[in-house]
Amino acid sequence: MATYVIVGAGLAGAKAAQTLREEGFDGDIVLIGAETERPYERPPLSKEYLQGRSERDKIFVHPSEWYADNGVDLRLGLRATRIELDHHLVRLEDGSRQPYDKLLMATGATPRRLPGPAYYLRTVQDSQALKERFAQGGDVLIVGASWIGLETAAAARQAGCAVTVVEPEPTALNRALGHELGDLFARLHARKGVDLRFGTAAAEITTTGVRLSSGERLAADLVVVGVGAAPEVGLARDAGLDVGTGILTDAALRTSHPDVYAAGDVAESFHPLYGRHLRVEHWANALHGGPEAARSMLGQDVVYDRIPYFYTDQYELGMEFSGDIEGYEEIVYRGDPESLEFIVYWLREGRVIAGMNVNTWDVVDDIQELIRSGVIIDQKELSTG
Repeated sequence: MATYVIVGAGLAGAKAAQTLREEGFDGDIVLIGAETERPYERPPLSKEYLQGRSERDKIFVHPSEWYADNGVDLRLGLRATRIELDHHLVRLEDGSRQPYDKLLMATGATPRRLPGPAYYLRTVQDSQALKERFAQGGDVLIVGASWIGLETAAAARQAGCAVTVVEPEPTALNRALGHELGDLFARLHARKGVDLRFGTAAAEITTTGVRLSSGERLAADLVVVGVGAAPEVGLARDAGLDVGTGILTDAALRTSHPDVYAAGDVAESFHPLYGRHLRVEHWANALHGGPEAARSMLGQDVVYDRIPYFYTDQYELGMEFSGDIEGYEEIVYRGDPESLEFIVYWLREGRVIAGMNVNTWDVVDDIQELIRSGVIIDQKELSTG
């Protein structure tokens, strides 16, 4: 009987295990996770759970009994320390060895850390700790105007904290959305009373606040760092798998070894539509990538070519983003962006490469169809419908 091992008990790993069973795999499934919590979804940690609008039980991928009921050997609080490709073995930190016939790497990513005392937001324990601190009020300083940084800022403001955001880029979300749309998010937070400091970095974090690269010192009761995440590629690299910014895979999520696959935040997969490798850290990639990797492990014909997708909720703004803005040349709006109810398209050579719907719903499929089509489209048609 075959044994399939999944290293990484997050959303991608849990959905892969579920899909293996749904697709009829009757061998052994071993799901190994370094955290002590059973697999859960991360978006609520910086959104509704952090804001106190969601119960803890709502974040988990499966009920606690699901794993035993479905014959999934869930091993929590146990870190994989080494992969021996030639012997088809995973070595674990308790000294045990787990053999496999096929292996899925779903090790995710960890927050990039800065020296000094600060909070980070990656785990349910992180979110719980921040929620408790926000409830106490006080001055919160957030390093990084990233998605995590801004969602955390919104949660802190809604809890009644004074919030300052420090970001070396010229505006919020500059790399994710570009300057024009990043400014829109910056203005939203400014209207909510957030003190935004762009073009300056955190040079030193102390117990009393932050010293900026400009020399200015900002006092804070707590500092939260949200400056991106680093994929957990150490195991793969040490094992000899091909690694770029993530674990390199083909469009079927196969790595450079025929019996090893990768999915979720850690995977840098070839995307047929874009003609290059992409590493996508967002929730939808784990949700869909895990099942596709499972199907690929079962020998099914898989081409993982989903359009990158992300969503956020900040104050009264809800939005969904599809695509990749790299190399965009112009932006076209449908609706007034200042009304916070509009659609925006990023274009390159007259073709839509990304789109974002803000407080406008049930249009994601249409936006993604435009991206996938690659057709040259009239800007007036985009702006008026």
